[in-house]
Amino acid sequence: MEVLIPISMFAMIAAIVIVPSWLKSRERAEMQNTLRAAIDKGQPMPPEVIDALTKNVKQPSSALSDIRTGVIWIAIGVGIGAFGYFVSYEADGALHPMMGIGAIPVIIGASFVVLSFFNPNKGKQS
Repeated sequence: MEVLIPISMFAMIAAIVIVPSWLKSRERAEMQNTLRAAIDKGQPMPPEVIDALTKNVKQPSSALSDIRTGVIWIAIGVGIGAFGYFVSYEADGALHPMMGIGAIPVIIGASFVVLSFFNPNKGKQS
């Protein structure tokens, strides 16, 4: 019975990740089948359908979105470090491991900020 708890936890995480992507791909396949049938019958394509198909296409990141993402990652890392600082009042050995864990998102955020300076889509917003 005790083994069901970790199994159910990992199954839940897998379901949260897998089910939405499966549903999205199924919806997209049904849309493509409908469009294929309409094209085979010679019906014209309404602009709304084309807009719906191109709406989900991921646009390249801009410098502004890279900076925003970087700032969010830096804030997460600083928050983890601050959590370690405040927890270290009760648990003496908590500061350095939490600062190390918090350094990972800070470095990721700093790399996003640096990448924003080299982004070829500087003027475009996404």
